[in-house]
Amino acid sequence: MSGTLNKVMLIGHLGDNVKIHYFDDSNCVGRFPLATNETYTNKQTNEKVTNTEWHNIVVRNKAAEICEKYLKKGDRVYIEGRLKTRKWQDDKGNDRYSTEIVCTDFTFLTAKNEQTQQATDAVQPKAQAPPTHTTKAEGSDDLPF
Repeated sequence: MSGTLNKVMLIGHLGDNVKIHYFDDSNCVGRFPLATNETYTNKQTNEKVTNTEWHNIVVRNKAAEICEKYLKKGDRVYIEGRLKTRKWQDDKGNDRYSTEIVCTDFTFLTAKNEQTQQATDAVQPKAQAPPTHTTKAEGSDDLPF
């Protein structure tokens, strides 16, 4: 096989609300951390062990705005995308690297009643329910128009 594949599929919980940044050309980028957990039982101690892995998610333009509107910290979401490593320099001029998941598809998994309950518990106005369908991120070949 001469081709390559760069594909990531994750189901996890948001570690924070979506942070969105707008650019001068009306494009935008949204970022949020996503936590995935692995649980197993230690055979020696018979103790349940949970390991959490954190992923940096990047979503762009209309998809970023949808995520910002409907996703909140703690919500469960399915993310599909690709790995991208960025190189940058810190304050001291040292090269640093960040690996991110560039989201190409997402599905909200937190039930509508859970979001409404979270909003009520926080003494906020009722949260608007998210769409129930899978949403393709902008730039995907499967856009309906």
